[in-house]
Amino acid sequence: MKYINAADVLPTELLKELSAYVNGQLLYVPSMESKKSWGSESGSNQYYERRNMDIINLHHKGMSIDEICERFHLSYDTIRKIIKSNLQGFTQ
Repeated sequence: MKYINAADVLPTELLKELSAYVNGQLLYVPSMESKKSWGSESGSNQYYERRNMDIINLHHKGMSIDEICERFHLSYDTIRKIIKSNLQGFTQ
């Protein structure tokens, strides 16, 4: 990220007001644009949602967690968390 000298871009009055709070210190000004959710641009979010639904459906059809672990190359705890999070979604 490139730094910009505030004196080059801000009006004098605003610069004086800011200096009362952060005189000589670095100040980060966040973007006012809305942030995109994680994975929305790359498609990762949709990939993991589909994968998790496949895991849940296989478990509902009777496949054991150990079998699902082997199929998706995930740990037992990860599969259990995916299934448990889905069950909690139904009870809320």
